[in-house]
Amino acid sequence: MQEKHLDFNESLELIRASGLFTTHTPVPAGHDSFDEGILSRYLGHYPGRFGIDWDTLLSLGKIHPENRDEKFSMSVLAANMSQNVNGVSMLHGKVSQDIFKDMYKGYLPEELHISYVTNGVHYATWAARDWKAIHYKVFGPEFRTGHYDKSCFDRIYKVSDDEIWNVRKLLKNELVKTVTERISDPALCSHYTPTQIVKINETFRPDVLTIGFARRFATYKRATLIFSDLDRLDAIVNNPERPVQFVFAGKAHPADGAGQDFLKQIIEISKQDRFLGRIIFVPGYDIRLAKRLVQGVDVWLNNPTRPLEASGTSGEKAAMNGVMHFSVLDGWWVEGYQEDAGWALPMERTYEDQHYQNELDAATIYATIENEIAPAYYNYNDRTRLSKEWIGYIKNTIAKVASNFTTNRMLTDYCNQYYYPQAERYNSLAADGNRKARKIAAWKQKVLSEWYNIRVVSCMQPDASYIVSKNDPIHGEVVLDLGRLKPEDIGVEMIFATSDAKGALHIQEIQQYDVVEYKDGVARYATSVQPERTGMYQVGIRMYANNPELPHRQDFPLVKWL
Repeated sequence: MQEKHLDFNESLELIRASGLFTTHTPVPAGHDSFDEGILSRYLGHYPGRFGIDWDTLLSLGKIHPENRDEKFSMSVLAANMSQNVNGVSMLHGKVSQDIFKDMYKGYLPEELHISYVTNGVHYATWAARDWKAIHYKVFGPEFRTGHYDKSCFDRIYKVSDDEIWNVRKLLKNELVKTVTERISDPALCSHYTPTQIVKINETFRPDVLTIGFARRFATYKRATLIFSDLDRLDAIVNNPERPVQFVFAGKAHPADGAGQDFLKQIIEISKQDRFLGRIIFVPGYDIRLAKRLVQGVDVWLNNPTRPLEASGTSGEKAAMNGVMHFSVLDGWWVEGYQEDAGWALPMERTYEDQHYQNELDAATIYATIENEIAPAYYNYNDRTRLSKEWIGYIKNTIAKVASNFTTNRMLTDYCNQYYYPQAERYNSLAADGNRKARKIAAWKQKVLSEWYNIRVVSCMQPDASYIVSKNDPIHGEVVLDLGRLKPEDIGVEMIFATSDAKGALHIQEIQQYDVVEYKDGVARYATSVQPERTGMYQVGIRMYANNPELPHRQDFPLVKWL
């Protein structure tokens, strides 16, 4: 407004075109909101500077601007000020559509412009130097520069089993060394007694299947799920032929009392005689320890409450190092899971009651470790101590999983899906003295001023539930008194939808109406459609603000069902 001498609405067109809102969590605590009083205290002088009223400013961050009790949401503000919104995994994109659906009344969640770019991790930071030496040797010279095709990861299959296993043993020994050093340092570790530390150092060994769990101790991440049945866990970790050891690390937010309680519970259980040295909580969680863990453990465990894991990246870091992921099909693992390259709990909930779901998930984790993971790890002969089955998992993890979750792929997706197209549109809006931005802003103001004056003269449509049969086309006609608007300003469409088991509607087909007559401000729209599939449909007709210059319909979400 100050630099280009545009008014508020014209400026908003440019700002939106250059903005992408990446939402990172479905957890309500991750979406800040503030009451009107605190906004007035700090932002009260802005409406006068912008040439708008206070309610217009508030409407940028509220779904129901007329509701004085609704708080001003930073996420709603970001969505309103950005041309596009994306989640950080495929599933999180769908969850975000549901979270923000009330902003776009008249559209079903699945229609929204909200999409996703799945998070990736920085290979150079998280891959162990020993893996890099192998990768740089076999993936080709282009891999080191970052200008590579991800198919180069398939060359890991050319590496010998012995070389793969030697790297894994080296990294695991480094992990054991780091863990024993940390718990033996009185300045870092105060939760184990000297006697307990001696026992841990004797019991915690690099030749035992090691499962890692390290992250922020938010309650939805269910850090204590593995402790649901201690006797069952005892039998797993102390199996005489196929023992298992768990390494835990992480921190809870200072204000998260429940997360801190989880942390204390793990420490107390790890001090029981039957678990001493088999379950370890490592203090002083930092990036150095995180690297040792994702590089050194055999399996990375993740069991969040569905669908609250937006993406998760710790498992991606582990995959860079040939460490298999074992997780609920949530976040990035929905896309990452590959048979013979990790293990998964189902994506769909079995029980609405979370306690029952926790019980089922814990039992599934125990069974998977006992019947699949441990047998594969210990499937070696006594002479080589090398499991070809396990090494196959390692190679598959690098080739099929790690290759898809680098920041290289992530940035490529952001550029192709958002950055390049939005930059092009922004430049188009800003050209010739911001001519197109001014034009679109003026058009929106005109349509908005007339929208509630549009009169439905007549509407011919099928019943709400219509049985579609073959060779039986559906005819529709809508006559609208548009006032000062033109027929091309308003679109009309027929929606065919079906209901799922939970009663939610899902669109099967959309049929646009054509303008067949326009006279004295009255437009007649008509269509004739033969749906592709027969069956029972929910059928509805709606009109919407229409302009081919908009990036998508939710850019100006005026919709009315007729």
